[in-house]
Amino acid sequence: MPEFPDITVYIEALEKRIHGRTLQRVQLASPFLLRTAVPPLSRVEGRKVVELRRLGKRICIGLEEDLWLVLHLMIAGRLHWKEGTTKTSKTRGLAAFEFNNGSLTLTEAGSQKRASLHVVEGEAGLLNLDPGGVEVFEIDLERFVGMLQSANHTLKRALTDPRLFSGIGNAYSDEILFEAQLSPIKLTQKLTVAELERLYVATRSTLVLWVERLRAETGEGFPEKVTAFREGMAVHGRYKQACPRCGAKIQRIRYATNETNYCPVCQTGG
Repeated sequence: MPEFPDITVYIEALEKRIHGRTLQRVQLASPFLLRTAVPPLSRVEGRKVVELRRLGKRICIGLEEDLWLVLHLMIAGRLHWKEGTTKTSKTRGLAAFEFNNGSLTLTEAGSQKRASLHVVEGEAGLLNLDPGGVEVFEIDLERFVGMLQSANHTLKRALTDPRLFSGIGNAYSDEILFEAQLSPIKLTQKLTVAELERLYVATRSTLVLWVERLRAETGEGFPEKVTAFREGMAVHGRYKQACPRCGAKIQRIRYATNETNYCPVCQTGG
């Protein structure tokens, strides 16, 4: 699932292409994608894009008359940009948003269609979609610790809870915990002061690092290679590969459709 770094770079690419542009037409290939009925989708057509923002792991496109298109890509949803008009893919296409300078398309791989589109009105409409997690770059250490320890969960669960922290998911939580040298299953209320400080710094520095890397990778183009498994990641998706810090084999904990990757030496004391 695209997380804070991926969504940030998506929005920066969209800013360059659709901010100030008119949304001429929306084509839906899959009716299940649209999760709202009021306001009707037809109201956004002919409106100019006036703002873009991130809401957790959602991409919000603000239009005239205080209307918002809110996209949640979930695990397999991806955005694509093409100059001029385009048609939605018959196999993976969910929607196409036609602007007066190009087309933004939404595709989703796999048979489980989970991506969603909401049309909402005003800040109140956006607030209804906000899970409530804090932005880690807008809080100090004290607030970070307060959110983290508001319940006694594992670190992995706490970091990926959208009601606690905004935009952090399965992939980057692994990288954050590796950087902080903390076990993903350590309980939040069992951390020392030094460990809490280390985690706060690691959370911010890891997200900044990956935003910068993705920006460099994308350049002036559009981010077409959004994935949860990236070259250069220390532990995520690197099961049985060598830890870049100590050389031990990366291990994993699998549960449902997610997995946690970690170094048994650097993070869990062997």
